[in-house]
Amino acid sequence: MKTFNIYTIVTSLLLLMTGLTGYSQISKVDIIATGLTCSMCSNAINKQLKSLSQVSDITTDLNTNTFTVSFNNNQMVSPKVLKDAVEKAGFFVGSMVLTLEPENLKVDNYKAKIGDTSFVFMDEKKMNSAQVQYKVVDKGFVTQKEYKKLSKTYAKHGSYSSENSQMYHLIAL
Repeated sequence: MKTFNIYTIVTSLLLLMTGLTGYSQISKVDIIATGLTCSMCSNAINKQLKSLSQVSDITTDLNTNTFTVSFNNNQMVSPKVLKDAVEKAGFFVGSMVLTLEPENLKVDNYKAKIGDTSFVFMDEKKMNSAQVQYKVVDKGFVTQKEYKKLSKTYAKHGSYSSENSQMYHLIAL
């Protein structure tokens, strides 16, 4: 019985450590929110994003309605959690850009997995710099007008039209 408990504890710790370092490849996220009319709107989004325990800092640009989210060491939340926080404040995501650190990112056949989340790279731009920015182009992460245009462009990718909450499609900026 003691052996089982020790095995369970060790396994749990390993899984926890793997989960914490799994997102370390994403260093920051830039979110452009839509529907804001004043600084109070910006404050509402700021509060929702800061309520996430993994978030260390948020920088806000009121001129462009951009929120730059930085994370605590080796922690990150999925793009859906960030999107949900913006929507909980009563607004929408017009654009979400992830800054990736490709030296730790294992890409296989234009796909990468970080934690439980899968990323599909829609273009063939090589990741050769220290940090590369990629825009999430899934429904709800871009404007409806842009999504319609993108869905025609990426119709050949079967996974693009599916609404899988654990799979995100990225284009290089």
